[in-house]
Formats: sequence, structure tokens, C-alpha cells
Amino acid sequence: MAKAPVLTPRADDFPRWYQDLINKAELADNGPVRGTMVIRPYGYGLWERMQQEMDARIKEAGAQNAYFPLFIPQSYLTREAEHVEGFAPELAIVTHGGGKELEEPVVVRPTSETIINEYFSKWVQSYRDLPLLINQWANVVRWEMRPRVFLRTTEFLWQEGHTAHATYEDARDYAAHIHKEVYADFMTDVLGIDVVLGRKTASERFAGAVNTLTLEAMMGDGKALQMGTSHELGQNFAKAFNTQYLSKEGKQELVWQTSWGSSTRMVGGLIMSHGDDSGLRVPPRLAPVQVVVLAIKGDEAVLAKVREIGDRLKAAGVRVQVDDRTDTPFGRRAVDWELKGVPVRVEVGPRDLENGTAMLVRRIPGGKEPVAPDALAALLPGVLEEDQALLLRQSRERRESRTSDVSTIDAAVEAALAGGWARIPWAGLGEEGEARLAEHAVTVRCLVAEDGSVPDADDAPGNVAVVARAY
Repeated sequence: MAKAPVLTPRADDFPRWYQDLINKAELADNGPVRGTMVIRPYGYGLWERMQQEMDARIKEAGAQNAYFPLFIPQSYLTREAEHVEGFAPELAIVTHGGGKELEEPVVVRPTSETIINEYFSKWVQSYRDLPLLINQWANVVRWEMRPRVFLRTTEFLWQEGHTAHATYEDARDYAAHIHKEVYADFMTDVLGIDVVLGRKTASERFAGAVNTLTLEAMMGDGKALQMGTSHELGQNFAKAFNTQYLSKEGKQELVWQTSWGSSTRMVGGLIMSHGDDSGLRVPPRLAPVQVVVLAIKGDEAVLAKVREIGDRLKAAGVRVQVDDRTDTPFGRRAVDWELKGVPVRVEVGPRDLENGTAMLVRRIPGGKEPVAPDALAALLPGVLEEDQALLLRQSRERRESRTSDVSTIDAAVEAALAGGWARIPWAGLGEEGEARLAEHAVTVRCLVAEDGSVPDADDAPGNVAVVARAY
């Protein structure tokens, strides 16, 4: 009788495979309130590494971390009409506190444009105070009707950047800098995920923004996932909160603003982009554990050798964990580490000791080979970089091979429903065509220029719409 697979095969049921992997790799559980999640230590370790890498890039871009309250007076949201209208269906509103009805209801933070602008209006007085570049790592609450762990949850973790600038050009350039130098750099170089950089259409734009820049990635089933966004807010919030500065010429001017965010949704993107039927495959530059050294049996000489290898690799700068839990069968431990997607396993047993070798098992390309333990510290950095590059190449090849250039709406829908993306001239699609796509649960993920760059305007000549089904 054939042995049952550890995970539902992706080809049989991709959503079920995704949920199986989250459970069996011990990434997260559903929380007690519908739509919430409990992030388990291994899953949180992935998020911590994402935070570290992103935070360094955000600080290089000149932004400083701060923290603003979770509770926002409801009246703040009503000041910017598009913003409140866009978020109204998702708001969680507190009406009672301390056993009494509140004089004014408070909103649980869905995003922080309003409360941050309240303070920007106090902090910005002169052109000397600009640019003001703030980032916040926090949780937010958006009441989700169709929750899915990591991808869409009622409460999730994220970073949100908010900036104020003296000119439109400064704000525009800063939003573009975050889009490319922070987000795209992190997603391609660390997550190993190929992303398309583009501009959202008016109907997909962030509520209250004048332009939204997005990064879209193709998942293993061909659907798109929005991995992060950077918004030009124009002067919409500056007008609503009267955020002004005294210019060099002595005139009162409204600031120009940006906001930008990425979230724990990236963990879901990591799973669906790189995972296979054996579990996760974690890019080495991201991996909390790059190499696990496993003792096959509880032989003292074996245990001494795996600990020695672990110490050497740690000294060489490799993120390593020694697994000497020999009271748990080796096969079960090996499967668990494969599920968790640790890039490399080094396995040592009595026979390996006799042969003067260790077994090197590579999770990302697959395969195993015996190596001399003394060679591991010099060998592994190159192996990890090879595997990092392979994941990005596979991600890019998947997107390119499953993207069709089409000229009609019917062909775009057909490509999307078949599990791919389509590129169609925006001039021939337009808002009317976008509405027709929506009837088939297909959306314009972004607009790109003919050469693949980010266009300067929605209606720039030659704009191409990237069309797909999406999470």
C-alpha cells in the first residue's frame, strides 16, 4: 500500500496544500477570533528576519522608527473623505471602555495616515523640518470577510512608512525610492521572489492616494499576490490636517506626502512562491536556520562530531542549529526539517564517522552527497548563494513562461483562468474593460510601460496592463 503524502499535493488542491504546510511546518495557527492568527516561533522567526532586512533598508533610506497609538479617534478618519470611504467596511470600532460608553468611539488602527498626520501638523513648522521621514512597525486591524492565514487576516503585522516633503517632486521621488530600492531590492535579493514593479489603476489605488506603486509576484498556482505598495498622497491629508510649513520665501505651504507598507502577507508569498510538495523552501539569505546538523544516532562519537561541526559553522558566520534529539527517530526529524525548508542538512551517523564524511543534503535543488566535515565551513557559503540564485531564477522563469501577450479581453480572461497572467494594451482595455474583467474575478494588477518600467502616468502612451486572478 502506498504511503500517504505528508502534504496534499499542490496539483491536487493548492489551497489545501498551503494550509497543510502552515500546520505541519508549525508556522501558525488560527486565532480564537475569526480571522486572527497565532504566529508560531518558526513562522515568527521568518518574520523577524524579514523585519531585520527591511528595517536596515528603511533606515538607509533615511527614515526613523517611531510608534503611534493603536486607538484612533473616529473623527480623525472622517477628515479625508476617500480614506474613510475606502476603509469603512473594514473598521473595528470601540464604543465602550472602562464599563462606560465612550464620548467618542475609537477606531482600532487600520492604517495610520490620520493619526500620524495629526502629529505631523504639530511637528512641521518650517522648511527646515522637512523632509520628515517616519516608519512604524506595528499591528493593524481590518475586519476581513474571507480570511486566510498570512494572506488576509483581521489582525496582521506590518511596517508603515509616512513622510512629509516640501515639494511634489521630492515626495514622488521618495515613494519611487522606497518602491525600488527598499521593497524590490529586499524581495528579489533576500526573498528570492521575482516581482513586477508597476502602477495601480485608479480603481485599485489606495484610498486617499493620488498614485499607488505596487510590487506583484506570481505564486506557484499562477495567481498574483501584491507584496507591498508605496503611495503618493499628494496634499490630500495635508489639507485635511492643515499640515503646513513656512517656506524659505516666507510663505505658508502645504506639505506633500507619501505612505508605504509591507506586511506578514510576505510570509504567505514566501510559502506559495517557493514551496513544493515536500514543504517550504526558505531562501538562504532569509533563513533563520541556514544549516541544520543532524545526529542520526545517539552514539557519543556522533554527538561530539555534530556539535563540533555546529561550532565550526557558527564561527564561520553560518546560521546553524544542531539537532541531537536522538530520542526522536531520525526519519521524522529529517522530514520535519524538510517541511520547514531549511536550505541545507548535514547528517552524521556511525557509518559517516567510519568513512570520515558527513552527508550534505540540499533542500532547494534536491540531492545529497558525502563531504569531508573539515570542508564544510569553506564549501557552504557558496552552496547557499547558488541555492539563493536558483530560487529567484525559478520564480522569474515561472512568471515569464506563464505570461501571455494578448489583444482582447476574452483572451486576457482565458489566460488568467488557466492559471497565468496576461499583458494587454491599457489603451484598448481602459476602465470599461477593467470592469468586464472583474466579472470573472480577474483584476488589473498594475500598469507597466512597454519596456517593463514603471510609467509616469495612468494614461502614458504604450502602457500595458498586467492582468491576473489574485489573492
